[in-house]
Amino acid sequence: MIQTFNPDFKQDIREKLGRQEFMELIGFNVTKVEVGRVEGELILEQKHKQHKGFAHGGVIATLADIVAGFAAVSLVPKDHHVVTAEIKVSYFHPGVGDRLIAKGYVIKQGRKLNFCEAEVFVVKGDAEPLLIAKASTSMATITPEDIARRMQER
Repeated sequence: MIQTFNPDFKQDIREKLGRQEFMELIGFNVTKVEVGRVEGELILEQKHKQHKGFAHGGVIATLADIVAGFAAVSLVPKDHHVVTAEIKVSYFHPGVGDRLIAKGYVIKQGRKLNFCEAEVFVVKGDAEPLLIAKASTSMATITPEDIARRMQER
């Protein structure tokens, strides 16, 4: 059973999102935050695309990483952090459309690692979303003690 160790996780995630300059730069917006699940949307612009108007693979992987990471953040105590330990992205279709929707969720919760998956969909006009990529990630939990130990090692 997936559970949070931070009853204020929604507020904490909103605050962290406010400090995410990279997400603002690319135009990604988180639209849903729940325990172990985060969703967001990106309106596709030319800067997000490669040849033939396909959404760039790096953009797709970034969105998968963001939603999976914040899904894991929703579970850890307030003073803990989450970093990506591993990500594998599989691409199924080129992302040709108006916007991307990314959904991330924790599939197995652990003390030091949360195993997550993410799905990225493309939407064109009023058409149904089309799954274009799926990612599997391992998100490592960094405790205050881990940070203090690393600072002493310097």
